[in-house]
Amino acid sequence: MALVLVVDDDRQVRETIVNEVHRIGHEAHCAASYAEGLAMSLGHVFALVLVDVQLPDGNGLDMLPLLRETQPCPEVIIMTVSDDPDGAELAIRNGAWDYVHKPFTLKIISLTLTRALQYHAEKSKHAIPVPLIRDMIIGNSPAIKECLHQVALAAASGANTLICGETGTGKELFAMAVHQNSSRVDNSFVVIDCSALPVTLVESLLFGHEKGAYTGADRAQMGLIAQADNGTLFLDEIGELPLSIQKAFLRVIQERRYRPVGSRREIVSNFVLIAATNRNLDEMAKRGEFRDDLLHRLKTIQMVLPPLREHREDIKAITQSYVSRFCLNHKIVIKGFTPEFFDVLELYDWPGNVRELNHALERAIASAGPGPILYPMDLPMEIRAKLARESVYASIDHPASQNSDTHDKSFPQLEKIRSAAIIEAERSYLIELMKHVEGNVTEAIATSGLSRARFYALLKKHGITNSLRNGSS
Repeated sequence: MALVLVVDDDRQVRETIVNEVHRIGHEAHCAASYAEGLAMSLGHVFALVLVDVQLPDGNGLDMLPLLRETQPCPEVIIMTVSDDPDGAELAIRNGAWDYVHKPFTLKIISLTLTRALQYHAEKSKHAIPVPLIRDMIIGNSPAIKECLHQVALAAASGANTLICGETGTGKELFAMAVHQNSSRVDNSFVVIDCSALPVTLVESLLFGHEKGAYTGADRAQMGLIAQADNGTLFLDEIGELPLSIQKAFLRVIQERRYRPVGSRREIVSNFVLIAATNRNLDEMAKRGEFRDDLLHRLKTIQMVLPPLREHREDIKAITQSYVSRFCLNHKIVIKGFTPEFFDVLELYDWPGNVRELNHALERAIASAGPGPILYPMDLPMEIRAKLARESVYASIDHPASQNSDTHDKSFPQLEKIRSAAIIEAERSYLIELMKHVEGNVTEAIATSGLSRARFYALLKKHGITNSLRNGSS
């Protein structure tokens, strides 16, 4: 028997669906608001969640990514009375099982419930957890776990995979993880940096060439595609591949056959293809800068790596792992950290992502010298300067309360004052934000510039759960 959650402010809709769930032999809970539904979803293991878009305290679509983070993840059906093609597309892209319009007939909702629960049962039956090799991929945030799930799918299927993400998010690490967890792990992992391919030699480098194929070709040369036979071909920065080569490469992907430059015979290379980019290939395709047919071939499986600012909860683990590894490699004493060191790391936005974090940690270790502890002062000056500027702006917008007792003879340390000020500033900001948007969660997330996961993590940290209902703490 499965457990179903119905989130809708219309009592008649709730009762209709709950009765149908009971009729087909399952159990149902219901909620009348976003906050109530979210709280229930975090407190129970649901196989299926039906949620209305227009709720009195939020948008049901915003619940999708949060439900995706729960384990095991339920199927989600979005319900709406409006004809919103953008909302329908957003729901499916965010993992919804279906998108249904109200009013619906009992027959339609019954069939939808039955099919969704059948799908969930089959998926759960075959979901056998397999430990992944994840060298250098640090973190257990929901965002990273979702990417590792995609790694497992790509490794098991051998399908073409496109990895997207900002510079420094670790695209090559995830590509290597796909290779290491596949049946081809004992064969070659060939990396091609498309941004570094010289235009005049790109065909020769990819496909190889015969002796005498062009001036200077004094001997036959095997291409990189041939080297990837029975292994993995990783095309980094695929968005930089010249248009003139994209058509030829499209056939290689389709047929796994190609002809070396100057040769009359075709060669077969049985490779698995992984491509990566920090560019928006869909927009490039619309502008005619990237072949649309090639793009469709590349993204049989698409993995989107999150920027570091969207999974800050992993920063501490990444830092500890990198610093330990760096110190061991250079045979120096492993450094410790002050709590304020992590505070600074978690406040910074890291536009260069994990790569920038690792460089900053390397500089901090060098700055600390023989000292056994890393302090905020050891971090690069540009990071500390940027945070100092932002803290001044924050203090102007949200001045701290002046409740200190001037007659108190005990004088606190600066580090304690700084930590307390940061905590108070965060809490005050969240409370004022929720009042400003009158408890509208969607508007609060958009106004704050935070990701949904980070926003809810801060609410939980400061105990502002009631703000989901009315904007007060």
